[in-house]
Order: sequence, then C-alpha cells, then structure tokens
Amino acid sequence: MGLPGGGRSHGRVVAAVAALLVLLHLCGSPSAMAAVGAKYKDPTQPLNTRVDDLLRRMTLAEKIGQMSQIDQENATADVISNYFIGSVLRGGGSVPAANAPPEAWVEMVEEIQRAALSTRLGIPAMFGIDAVHGHGYAYRATVFPHNVGLGCTRDPELAKKIGAAVALEVRATGIPFIFAPCVAVCRDPRWGRCYESFSEDPKLVQQMTSIISGFQGEIPASGRRGAPFVADQHNVAACAKHYVGDGGTTRGINENNTVATFHDLLGIHMRPYYNAIIQGVSSIMVSYSSWNGVKMHANRFLVTDFLKNKLRFRGFVLSDWLGLDRITRPEHADYPLSVKLGILAGIDMVMIPYQYKEFRDDLTTLVQNGTIPMSRIDDAVRRILRVKFTLGLFENPHADTSLTGDLGKPEHRALAREAVHKSLVLLKNGKPGDKPLLPLPKKPPGGSILVAGSHADDLGSQCGGWTIKWQGLTGNNLTAGTTILDAVKSAVVPGTDVVYAENPDAGFVQKAKFDYAIVVVGEHPYAETAGDNLNLTIPAPGPAIIENVCGSIRCVVVLISGRPLVVEPYLNAVDALVAAWLPGTEGMGVADVLFGDYGFTGKLSRTWFRSVNQLPMNVGDEHYDPLFPFGFGLETQPSVY
Repeated sequence: MGLPGGGRSHGRVVAAVAALLVLLHLCGSPSAMAAVGAKYKDPTQPLNTRVDDLLRRMTLAEKIGQMSQIDQENATADVISNYFIGSVLRGGGSVPAANAPPEAWVEMVEEIQRAALSTRLGIPAMFGIDAVHGHGYAYRATVFPHNVGLGCTRDPELAKKIGAAVALEVRATGIPFIFAPCVAVCRDPRWGRCYESFSEDPKLVQQMTSIISGFQGEIPASGRRGAPFVADQHNVAACAKHYVGDGGTTRGINENNTVATFHDLLGIHMRPYYNAIIQGVSSIMVSYSSWNGVKMHANRFLVTDFLKNKLRFRGFVLSDWLGLDRITRPEHADYPLSVKLGILAGIDMVMIPYQYKEFRDDLTTLVQNGTIPMSRIDDAVRRILRVKFTLGLFENPHADTSLTGDLGKPEHRALAREAVHKSLVLLKNGKPGDKPLLPLPKKPPGGSILVAGSHADDLGSQCGGWTIKWQGLTGNNLTAGTTILDAVKSAVVPGTDVVYAENPDAGFVQKAKFDYAIVVVGEHPYAETAGDNLNLTIPAPGPAIIENVCGSIRCVVVLISGRPLVVEPYLNAVDALVAAWLPGTEGMGVADVLFGDYGFTGKLSRTWFRSVNQLPMNVGDEHYDPLFPFGFGLETQPSVY
C-alpha cells in the first residue's frame, strides 16, 4: 500500500529530476551546476564577498589543492582534477619543445587550465614562471640586463617600463604569474645570486622596486595601497623575493645563515619589502636562508607576526622550490615536521614540484588531528583566492592569443638596448698623461681594429643565468640576439677591417698593426649555489688575453660579469675599463656607448673591492677602502660625427 499523497509526491520528484536534467544540460557539466547562483562567479560582487562565498563551498581537499604548486611535468589532467591543484610552475628551464613558439607555450598552459576549470568548483589554475630579466626561458624573448646592471642606471622609470615589457612577453605565452623581482640587498658579491640584486644599498633597491608597478600595473590614485593589484590582462602577478635577508648570508654562501640584529635586518634587508607591499605586490617568496640560525621557511615571527600582521601584507606567501624539505637536515628527513613548521610559520602556497601526494596526505593529517587549525588553512586559501580574483582569472582564465606577437618585439629590444647603454659603468678612460681612449672612432685611421676575448662572440655568456636554462648556456645558438662582436661590426664605418681573435698571442697583436683593440672577457653563466665564488678572479683565459693584447696596443677591456671581480692587477695595462655586467640579448647597447652614440652615465650600484680579503665591504662601513667606491662612474659625452 502506498502512503497517502504518494502519487503527488512521485509526480513532484519526476518533475524535479526533469528540471535538474534540463539545468545540467544548459550548464554543460556538474562543475557548472555547482556554481549556479554562486556569488564567487559574479564579477559584480565585492571581492571579499566572492572570496568568502567560494571558501565556504570548498572541502579540505580542495583547499589543500589551492595551496599546492606543482611542476608542469607532473601536471596531467588527472592530477589537476584529482588533487584540485591550484598552481603550476615551469621549473629548471624546461620548455614545451626546443625553440618553442609562443603558441606552444599557450597550448601547454591551456591544457592545464582546461583541467582546472573542469573540477567541481571550476577554480582556475595560476601558472607561474621565473622571469628575472625578461621571459628568459622562452625562445626569442627579449633578455634585459640583470638587476645588478639596472641598479647602475639609477632609473626607476626605466625599470617600470622594463617590467611592463616583460609582463607583455610573459602574457604572450599565456602565463599570468612570475617569480620576480628579486629585491635582495646583496652585501657580499661572493654570493652566486648577487647579479639578481639591484644594489648593496637598500635605498637604491627600494627605488628600483618600481619594476613591480611595471609588471602589475600602477595602482590608480583611488586604489587601495598595499592590497594585491593587477591592472589588466597585459600585466602579470609579481612575486618579491626572497624574504628576508638572503643577500646577507655569511661569506655570501647561498642558502646560508644571515647573522644580524633585528634592527639591522629591518634597516637593510626588509626595506624593499615595504615598497613592494605599497605597490600591491601579489606574492612574496620565502628565502632558503636562515636568520640567526632559524630557517626562514619556519620563521613564524617574520612571516606571520611581522610580514602579515605588522606590515599588513594581503597577498600570499610562497615557498621556494622544495623549500619545506630544506627545513630539516638532511633534506626531507621529517616531512610531516617540515609541513607543520612551514604552514604554521605562515606559508600559504607550497612549491612542491614532485611530492604533492605526500604533501596532501601529511597536511590533511595535521589538520584532522588539530595540529594545524582550519583557520590557518582558510587564511592561506583566502590569500590565494584574493590574488586569483584580482588577477582576473575567473573572468579571463584563458590566454589572449592576440598577444603572441609581443614576444621579442622590436620595441622591447629597443628598450633593452637603452637599458644596456645606461647600465654600463666606465671605470677607467686613459692612462696617466694620455688622452682618453673612449669614445672609440668609428673610422679608425689605419682602418683596422681587433676584437678579442672569450665573451666577444658569446650571446649566452652575455645573458648569464636564467636564460633558456636555469644555469644559462654559452654559445650563440640558444636564442635571438646580437653579440658584442656583431654590434661592433655594425657600428664601425663600412670598410673597416674588424678582426676577431678569441685568444690571440702577443706576437700576433704586435705584427698586425691594429688601431685599437676591444677585449671582452668575464664570467661564464651560473645561477644560485653554482655561482658562489670565494675568489672572484677573472676566469681563464681572460687575464692572459688582457696581457697579450693590452701589452701591445691601446685597448678597452669590457668585463662581462654578475658582480665586481679582481681587476687591480690589470689596471695599469689597460687604457679603458668598462663594467658591462650581464647585458642580455642586445649587444648593440654596448657598442652604442663604446663608439659614442651615447655617453657613459652608469654609476656603480656596488662597491668595487680591491681584494676578496676585504669582503664583505659596503658603502658606509667604518673601514671602507674600495678600488672604486659605490656610485663611481666616469662620464663621457656623445661623439659628434
């Protein structure tokens, strides 16, 4: 026997099921159905309303997924869907294919985005990549001078323009998030990342954080200072790094300990973060290094109490690559402990390229047993979602394919060329009693000049680390650009005999009767720990080339390096010495100034030491005896042809 009213109930159920099927058909998927009427999908709703609405709908698994950033090589559609992965990165310089065009990058990112949008709540993924001096991993991208050179320009407006150009080139490949800028204050050039620092002077680093407003767009006068900000789809979310004190480690050893009072930490290393936050930086990456023996990835006082609560940073805090693993020694020795310490310290998004399953399982257990409160998880996810909404990912999750032509476009190369000639620092110009050598004549009297050195015809060494590959590459077949040798050939008057000899002997130079020589030597590419160097000598055969060439003919030595090197032993032999840093793909910027199209204007952003025994030595120190002081730089006037 049926219940009273059973027929009417059955009819209502049938009608409801039919309506549901129609709605599912109209919405297209169960994930779309989950969002029906959802405020987080409504762009007219206030930001906090959208964040709150989405957060209350999320399961713990979905929240942990948003806190996970995995390497693209592991980011299959199944992994994205099953683990609700919220962010993906391209690490180590791996690319979609050799010499991949922008369209290949876009498709790689789109594949990930399609998987993310198919999940229950349809939360878009955020793809991130290192772009520390341009979109360096992308073939044919414009590679700008590294930060050590940009610091020598003393030009915050130029830095902002560069930031905007880099953002466009990154967006051309479909990527909305970059791990830049590095705002470290490098206090010891023995550090392998020193070229990623604008200066040893915190005030100058603060000024050059203007690059953030280029990356993200400038907050309008009516906007809220200090809140994450991204202007539109031509900009990217930026990441200030590495918080905090990474440039002050003992002996400049990467990932080492920074010994400093809290007062000194605030006065030197913290200051650029004030400016970054005011400009609305979207994220801040934690340093591998320690402060007075405490790993930054486990430092709740500096990450939560100071950065989040005192400075009121409203973006999200990101770990470095395997940063939680390195809390313990040996690495990954007690991963549950590392997860506990890192998340409780205040890290919101964890860069876990490989062990995302282990991270999910350990963090789930830590939440379920009460070790990590749900409020800490909600804080992390709220911050991540805030940036995703600000970035416009919910309304515009897909790449704008109309931007693919912006990668390496002429306007950006012209800007990089300008940055090169403004970054060069002239350290010597003429021997005592002689007239200055620079600017060089484009039409030498004898019609013949010598270009020598291992770095004169080497685009890879010119660009340095973080170019195509993490550690960089030597040679000329890595990407598009102009070597210094080709730039010299283009600059001189047609008919001038430009002879290139990578490593000439003295006899060859004496017999050839050249008008003058340009010697280009320096460091080979490196990044991070591989660049740590306690000697800082010019690598061989550089010194021998200087001796063989400059002992016989008037010469200018162009030094390609990520930091000051030992040059005092060669100063008497050379007529002119130019610090060219790591100028990037636009070698014409070097020729522009050597031949007087523009004058030298760059000023040292770093103290140039006499001997490594003096290190660390920085401007303002009590015992300050440099070879060339901070701010030094000879100037020349443009030539009149």
